[in-house]
Amino acid sequence: MSDDATTQGLHVPDALTWEAVTGRVRALVGEAFADDGPANLIDGEWQAVGTPTEQISPNDGSSLGTMLKVDSATATDAVQRAAQTHRAWAATELDERRRGVSAALDAMEGARDDLALLLSWEIGKPWKAACSDVDRCISGVRWYVDEIEGMLSRDVEGAPAKRVPLEGPVSNIASWNYPMSVQVHAELVQLLAGNGVVAKTPTQGGWMTLTVAHALMVREGLPATLLSGDGSELSDALIRSPEIGALAFVGGRSNGGKVAAQLADTGKRHMLEQEGLNSWGVWDFSDWESFSEILQKGFEYAKQRCTAYPRFVVQRDLVDQFLATYMPVLDGVRFGHPVAVDPGGEGVDDLPALDFGPLISAGKAEELDESVAEALRHGAVPLYRGQRESGRFLPGQDTSSYHAPVAMLAPPGASRLMHEEPFGPVDSIVVVDTEAEFLAQMNASNGSLVASIASDDAAKAERLAEQVQAFKVGINKLRSRGDKDEAFGGRGESWKGAFVGGEYLVQAVTEGPPGENLYGNFPGYHRYPAT
Repeated sequence: MSDDATTQGLHVPDALTWEAVTGRVRALVGEAFADDGPANLIDGEWQAVGTPTEQISPNDGSSLGTMLKVDSATATDAVQRAAQTHRAWAATELDERRRGVSAALDAMEGARDDLALLLSWEIGKPWKAACSDVDRCISGVRWYVDEIEGMLSRDVEGAPAKRVPLEGPVSNIASWNYPMSVQVHAELVQLLAGNGVVAKTPTQGGWMTLTVAHALMVREGLPATLLSGDGSELSDALIRSPEIGALAFVGGRSNGGKVAAQLADTGKRHMLEQEGLNSWGVWDFSDWESFSEILQKGFEYAKQRCTAYPRFVVQRDLVDQFLATYMPVLDGVRFGHPVAVDPGGEGVDDLPALDFGPLISAGKAEELDESVAEALRHGAVPLYRGQRESGRFLPGQDTSSYHAPVAMLAPPGASRLMHEEPFGPVDSIVVVDTEAEFLAQMNASNGSLVASIASDDAAKAERLAEQVQAFKVGINKLRSRGDKDEAFGGRGESWKGAFVGGEYLVQAVTEGPPGENLYGNFPGYHRYPAT
């Protein structure tokens, strides 16, 4: 529990409570709700089918109502129905597809604040980060609306060619952390390209936000299916069904590996984002003032994102200067209940500027504690261990999903943190003496999505970057998933299948000339676009 100085007077304004926000979205899209929560979207209709399962907010342990989890038979039937509507949508003129997608975006923009507040309650995003998730979805897809005609008239090499929808709908299985800017964004581009879409709501959070977004999509005639359920129950229907034309997956390596195994004998088009241990390398560097700003930004959303940097590989001669910059950043990180305002606060303008809120669950916080304890047992040196009690909390609230920043020096090879992404505010620092050591430690996880090198010597940094096994490598800057025309993918075990972003996203969900080879990380060959 927080001390009185931290909690005194904090409250959730009436207009920002879960009951108030869900009351407003029920009034907006009432057809999408059953008695105690969202229904499932099957064949264009909202159906109150499935087993009720209570959902809990990571913010304070409060109940958010129930998710209706469907079974495998229901999901299989839904996919078969989606395949029928896909065929009709694939024959729809592009202008009509653009009209429907644009109208859905307009509706989402009108509901923007409530969509962001749902994210704050469901997955613990602070207000600024939640708004960014919604805004990036809307602005990103609007870019595709403007550019789609040209993208559908070129092949992967840029030559003139007509691209057509896939033979079946695209199945979308995404993690809970970016429901709008990753999952809904991808679906809307898939729809724009002429495909029907099938999506699974993450079991850990985001199902209410996705329900509202999909209700606004379906009102504009977009052929979308939205199902809630456990991945183990629905995997055959959403991955192996012969009706599925492609699979877009975002998640961890363990689940991604299982998905890849299920796809092995199907020949299906796929885009599997499986994370990796993204690293910052520091070599021959002196601009510590700028680096401080980068470090602060890195703690956004508690590093619960695929492009977070939880690992720093530092040249031995620079360790003292690195720590002198890094440790004050840890002291300045602000975390707490994302919807709690100071005394007198009444609305979204009064929400605090937090670096992060809770982790996605109390179980995840416990998992991080276990990983830290394991590393320390094997010999890691604790540099910083923040206290949960320093967070900004409501008086007496459940704080079990929160985790303060932690930093460790030299986690040994026997510990998970040496090779795996923690997906939380736990950093590891590795000290190296040679360039060979530097590259080995940057590449510890057999491929990653992003990496960066901080160096005053740009030529040396570029040379080192060529040997870093990440899809994007930044020189003195963060790399991210990107928006609009920026390609995204991974190397090694961090990604399987076609790359996405810009034209690559459209190419991944359309068919071009016979025999074309898409850019991607596929078994047997690797083709990487300029990044």
